[in-house]
Amino acid sequence: MPLDKAAVARIATLARIEVPESDLDRLAQELSGILGWIEQLDEVDTSATEPLRAVMPIPQRWRADEATDGGRAAEILANAPATHDGYFVVPKVVE
Repeated sequence: MPLDKAAVARIATLARIEVPESDLDRLAQELSGILGWIEQLDEVDTSATEPLRAVMPIPQRWRADEATDGGRAAEILANAPATHDGYFVVPKVVE
């Protein structure tokens, strides 16, 4: 599927890329070549190929899904400029 200058200009506009008029012919040829390579992939028979789930068969280590406060509330609040009853005090934003 060869691309022309108008298609490349449209693609550049959609991608919000400024492409000089002098580069449109060269880019049209390059993009047409890339699309040609992609079309070649359609010729490969992949009907007997299983989907790739992982590159290496690494077993998952599962842990219990437990909600915690992290156990470091006092350390975290120590960095705050102001606290009240275990919470950060922030300036009022809406009046």
